[in-house]
Amino acid sequence: MENIKQTFDQAELELLKEGLKRSYKERFEMATRLYKIQKTMNKAIISHKPFIKK
Repeated sequence: MENIKQTFDQAELELLKEGLKRSYKERFEMATRLYKIQKTMNKAIISHKPFIKK
């Protein structure tokens, strides 16, 4: 169990280090992309139509 926790901690640190290497422009573009996806998903309507019509 301890080994798994260390692996997750190392992976988390790697992601943080990778994020710090990015420029402000790259961070802004990623945030903008995520914001646009969020807005699209909020507007989405899920409807179900049966495949076989009776």
